[in-house]
Order: sequence, then structure tokens, then C-alpha cells
Amino acid sequence: MSRPEHRAPPELFYNEEEAGKYTSNSRMIDIQVQMSERAVELLALPQDEPCLLLDLGCGSGLSGSVLEDQGHTWIGMDISQAMLNVALEREVEGDLLLSDLGQGVPFRAGTFDGAISVSALQWLCNADKKSHNPIKRLYKFFSMLFASLTRTARAVLQFYPENSEQAELITAQAMKAGFFGGMVVDYPNSTRAKKFFLVLMTGTCIQLPQALGEESERTSVIYTHRREQLKKMRGKPLKKSRDWILEKKERRRKQGKETKPDSKYTGRKRSGRF
Repeated sequence: MSRPEHRAPPELFYNEEEAGKYTSNSRMIDIQVQMSERAVELLALPQDEPCLLLDLGCGSGLSGSVLEDQGHTWIGMDISQAMLNVALEREVEGDLLLSDLGQGVPFRAGTFDGAISVSALQWLCNADKKSHNPIKRLYKFFSMLFASLTRTARAVLQFYPENSEQAELITAQAMKAGFFGGMVVDYPNSTRAKKFFLVLMTGTCIQLPQALGEESERTSVIYTHRREQLKKMRGKPLKKSRDWILEKKERRRKQGKETKPDSKYTGRKRSGRF
């Protein structure tokens, strides 16, 4: 059976018939709610503190209802009018926006305390129109999402990668846009229960949450910041390292500027005792 994103663009695939399943198919509803609850858990939001959250690819509002139940306010974005109509019929409390994620996140900087997405991210890897470039669309999405979040926020995006190359492509564009973080894979040894969550952080990179499933097996993949990776790949020394300082001093000498002589103490970190 072919993947949904291979059958039609999302705004056509999620028509009235498909959207109707999200109010009548109890199994589909349960899966969506469970993944939404797990995404909120991975957000690690402050306890007993209402937050303003962004639901990317909100669909019929099932994930938004999970946010409501936990006391949060939310705004949802989706490209399917039929899915948003179902959300309106369900009388969800969140504000809804008809929008293509590949065109970015149209909110002012620092608006949201966090963002979640359930089963939407993989659609951005398609080129449904001649003007679509998946790499550019992914980067625009992640860069504008990064800007819309506060500097202590997280974004947790559950998706179904087609293969490891697609997962790497998505993660690389997120890191290029400024995020820290990596992949958390729940139940990695189960064909049906296995779920991929891209956990992104806007502030400093901290240890990724523990994945569900086999505790003895490492199921979280940490990606170093893309800009640091590129520096290493190009052979450039890391900023403020000894090699970086020596190169900077040599440039100053070539420019005729007064520069202190090199010594064994050049680039050595201070102990902090003074």
C-alpha cells in the first residue's frame, strides 16, 4: 500500500471523505491523541503554567484538544480546508489558519512557548508543484518556526520518515535553521508501535528525553549544531580555540597591527580562581 503523501498533495488527499474519518474512526482518533500526548510530554513545559502553543498540521483539531485539556492556548495551521472544517464542527477552542507549512510560519518573533506536529512533516519532502523545492521549503519552514518561538522553547514534530535519508534531510535543515536537538525513537523494535519524534530546542542543547521501549538500547539520536559541523568539515578551527586564536593573531600581524607574541599560555583557559 502506497504512502498517503505519494497519492496526492495534502490539500487534495485530505478531502471531505478522508477528513470525516477523524470524527468516526475510533482507532485513528486514539492513535492521534496518543501521539499528541507524547509530543506534549516531550515539550517539557513548565508545570501548572498555561502556554501559547502552535499546532503545525493541526488537521481536525484532535491534537489541539489535547492541548486544551492540559490548560494551554493554541493556534493551528493546516493546508486542508476540509480538515479545518471538521475542526470547526468539533468547536475546538484554538484559532485556525489555512496555510501551507512550506511557505513558513507567519507569526512575529518569539510568539510561541512551544510547537507540536503530528504526522505532517513528511509531506514537505514532496514536490507537488513545479515551484516546489523540498530542501528550500523545509529550510523556510524551520527558519520561520525558529523565529516564532521563544528562546527557551521546544518544538516536537512526530512524523513518518520514508527512509533514513529523508530523516537526515529533515534534521539537517532544522539544524541549519538554528535548532539544537535530535531524534527520539519510541519502541524502535516494534513495526507497528515505532514512532519518530524530532525534538528541537531553541536555546542551549540539553540531553534528549528518554525514548519509550527498550531502555537498554540507545534510541535517541543527538545531532550537533549544523554550523559547528560545517566548520569541522571545512577544516576551520572552532571559535576561541588555540588554533583559532593563533590564526587571528597571524592575520593581525600581516595587517601591521600590534599583536602580543605567542607563548605556551596562548589560548589556555583561565582556572577561574582569580
